Amino acid sequence: MRALISVSDKTGVVDFAKGLRALGWEVIATGGTMKLLSDSGVEVINISDVTGFPEICDGRVKTLHPNVHGGLLARRDDPEHLKALKDNNIEFIDMVCVNLYPFRQTIAKPDVKMEDAIENIDIGGPSMLRSAAKNWADVTVVCDPADYEQVLGEIRAGGNTEKATRLKLSAKAYTHTAEYDAMIAAYMRAQAGLNEKLFLEFDLVQSLRYGENPHQSAKFYREEKEVPYSLAFARQLNGKELSYNNIQDANAALCIVREFDEPFCVGLKHMNPCGAAVGKDVVDAWTKAYEADKVSIFGGIVATNRTVTREAAELMKPIFLEIIMAPKFDEGALEVLCTKKNLRLLEVDMQQGDADSKQYVSVNGGLLVQDLDVATKTVTADMCVTKAKPAAAQMADLNFGWHIVKHVKSNAIVAVRDGRTLGVGAGQMNRIGSAEIALRQAHAAGVTEGLVLASDGFFPFDDCVTLLHVTPFFRFKGFYKLFGTQVRISDTCNQIRITLSVRLDNEPYILEERHHRFRTSPASRFLFPEKGYFNGIIFLQAFKTDEHSIFIIGSQILKPPVLWRITEYDFPCL
Repeated sequence: MRALISVSDKTGVVDFAKGLRALGWEVIATGGTMKLLSDSGVEVINISDVTGFPEICDGRVKTLHPNVHGGLLARRDDPEHLKALKDNNIEFIDMVCVNLYPFRQTIAKPDVKMEDAIENIDIGGPSMLRSAAKNWADVTVVCDPADYEQVLGEIRAGGNTEKATRLKLSAKAYTHTAEYDAMIAAYMRAQAGLNEKLFLEFDLVQSLRYGENPHQSAKFYREEKEVPYSLAFARQLNGKELSYNNIQDANAALCIVREFDEPFCVGLKHMNPCGAAVGKDVVDAWTKAYEADKVSIFGGIVATNRTVTREAAELMKPIFLEIIMAPKFDEGALEVLCTKKNLRLLEVDMQQGDADSKQYVSVNGGLLVQDLDVATKTVTADMCVTKAKPAAAQMADLNFGWHIVKHVKSNAIVAVRDGRTLGVGAGQMNRIGSAEIALRQAHAAGVTEGLVLASDGFFPFDDCVTLLHVTPFFRFKGFYKLFGTQVRISDTCNQIRITLSVRLDNEPYILEERHHRFRTSPASRFLFPEKGYFNGIIFLQAFKTDEHSIFIIGSQILKPPVLWRITEYDFPCL
């Protein structure tokens, strides 16, 4: 029996070769592998003695030879194959032990040159793996050092590996070469500027008990490259196995935590935050987040970006929680929390850094891919479009609310004050419903003054602003909306003394504070037949085209959109 060994990862290969020799196998080797084995006292046959041909082209050509692939591919039960080998003086090769050039490690190096990457594309290795894997009925193929012991054990026990083992190793080899080829293809396509194919590679973390519902099967996979704020690379210290829904919710919580550098804590249920706060330390942040909504957090998930201390753990322990995530739990915290055997405690890498990850969302028959959204635009004072201007504390709350509402399901409105949420209106089909939920929660918390609201929704009408004014018990200090607003909303805010900030088309632009008289379009004349002019318009989006003019796409109620061009001179409507 003969084995051909040619490995880049030489972990355990000397002991493996010695084990084969002790079992009576001949060992053939190439290049660096042959030198290592020979220097380690293993009797080895040079690959050139098998092929009758020297290695050429700096080692690029050494195993691509009939004496190698004929010995691997010939079927032992086919007389014609046996005759061909005999006629050409080719001997069987019964095992291939190969792992490939370190292409992944090479291209991961900063500023790697393309010629270096090319030199680390293995040709002979994948060819031998594929030949051996194809003839798995007679040939053992080994591409993972973790399999050395099993292979040696089976040969010791029965003279050869078991057929079932060879089949599994064959599948493993094809997976190895497929991943390798996909990695090379992705790199070369990127160099060539091609993007019509997408290659993904994920490894199984665990099989889950079930999916979103009990009748659905599910598995959890992760990419090879470790990334921060990832549940896939978290270390579980306590508790039950994670479920499909646990993983979804925990990931949503980590995305929120990633927004903050100061001490922060969030409680989350059904992928929406139910309470979130910044504080002077983890205890303060947890206390404020918990008090923001003591009801919804029951059975929820908690994430913080600070080490959980014994003091924090003592406060968390009485609450029924599914998961607590943090960069670290100190010994005192573990002593307290590990007494709850079902409570999952997860340590997660929360080091901030550059992120180039992609986000994948499956749709029926397709996949959406976008850059992971890890950058949040800061709210600045020049975004204010009303006469009333926000104070510094209000600006801090505006930014806090904006970072939170980004992760609330749309339509979303978040009410905050003093660095914590007081109302979260999530996932409603209209913005008024979300506003009513947020206001009701804030009122239930006993907070009726100084609230700041943030929303992800488009506001074509002033109904929500009016709602803030007419809702009993409330006096609002600020409101922030990204992407699009309307002149009438600004006017309404001025009338009820609410600060309104707006950004149009991602560029700061302060709307005029005085009323302008806009000539009405045919559609608006239909609505206002007795007037040739009206104050304010409803619009969907504004575009600043130059220093003198803005284009506004507007819409009167239930009427087709109309385009206005407003200049700083007489503001005629075109």
